[in-house]
Amino acid sequence: MYDNLKAVMAQKGITIDAIAKVLNVHRNTVQNKLDGDSEFTFGQAMLISEVMFPEFTMKYLFHRQEAA
Repeated sequence: MYDNLKAVMAQKGITIDAIAKVLNVHRNTVQNKLDGDSEFTFGQAMLISEVMFPEFTMKYLFHRQEAA
């Protein structure tokens, strides 16, 4: 799961729908990626990082915490 990304989204009020719009995918696709059911591509991660959260590094945003 991408807990850092989720936390930053909450802090900035960025919705799953907003990220889906930037990536041009369905909101369920983004939800699945955030939940760790599938992975963000490198290009998607770069786009999210550069467009939505330029003040954070990609490494921080997309650090995966494994479910216990």
